[in-house]
Amino acid sequence: MNLDTLKKTLLELKAKAITEFKSADSRSDIDDIYRSFLGKKGEVNLLLKSLGSFPQEKRKEAGMLLNELKSDLEEAYLQITVSLSSKANQERLSNEKIDTSLPGFQARKGSVHPVSKTIKEICDFFEKMGFDVESGPEAEIDYYNFEALNVPEDHPAKDMHDTFYLNNAGLLRTHTSPVQIRTMEKRDAPHRIICPGKVYRKDSDLTHTPMFHQIEGLVVEEGASFSQLKGLLNDFLEDFFGEKVELRFRPSYFPFTEPSAEADIRWNKNWLEVLGCGMVHPNVLKGVGVDTKIYSGFAFGLGVERMAMLKYDIPDLRAFFENDIRFLNQF
Repeated sequence: MNLDTLKKTLLELKAKAITEFKSADSRSDIDDIYRSFLGKKGEVNLLLKSLGSFPQEKRKEAGMLLNELKSDLEEAYLQITVSLSSKANQERLSNEKIDTSLPGFQARKGSVHPVSKTIKEICDFFEKMGFDVESGPEAEIDYYNFEALNVPEDHPAKDMHDTFYLNNAGLLRTHTSPVQIRTMEKRDAPHRIICPGKVYRKDSDLTHTPMFHQIEGLVVEEGASFSQLKGLLNDFLEDFFGEKVELRFRPSYFPFTEPSAEADIRWNKNWLEVLGCGMVHPNVLKGVGVDTKIYSGFAFGLGVERMAMLKYDIPDLRAFFENDIRFLNQF
């Protein structure tokens, strides 16, 4: 085959391909026509294989003609595909009637999780009382979680918490009290801090989960007293529940406070424990370099989920973690 014959063949091939493309009725027909001309065994590829029969000086020109035909056919294929798709869409729109009187779909908005809402409400109150919000690591070491809080290595008080121990000799904190120690190490007294965060204990039932949220508060200043602690907690509880509360303290024991107390409120004619508190043990203050001749302190801690259950009348603690949209929509 010489160059003139090739040109004539290519023109005929182009005309034939375009005619077949225009006569196609479906996408599958178009794809079949495409393969017959431009596929691996198509007519254009067969001509490309014949380039070796041309003289050396004519091969380049012959190759350019073939590539030009290939580009033209691919462009024709693309145009007819777009045209056929547009035609199909028009037919579908004309056949599918849209009832414009139907109400539209309303996107659902998210809401603040009740645990997050409760944390914010509690922190907002104490920030107004001059407290700073502090945070710390959830993976702790024995010193900050126990020893610095007046709980020595062999102290039986460690049995009060079922601790998750880590492979690197660390542990998951059982309370947010380590944040208090870290803060007192970084800054000199006086202190007024509130420490919200996740804590971990080996416990799971209707009223306990292995992970829960806790908020602890610490005041270290001149003249800090037990009566000041009780007044502060009374004001907090009345602000949180939005009504007067009847509050009582019962003697209790915590290694890091002395004296220690459990705080109860009158709830449905019964007494209900809501938090633990006490005067910071002198050993804890001395351990972080606080002069106990000048400063005294008190601390308190509460479970966020427990407070949220009381405020929002939620009977089952597990509802906070099950992500049931019906539950979350209430908030």
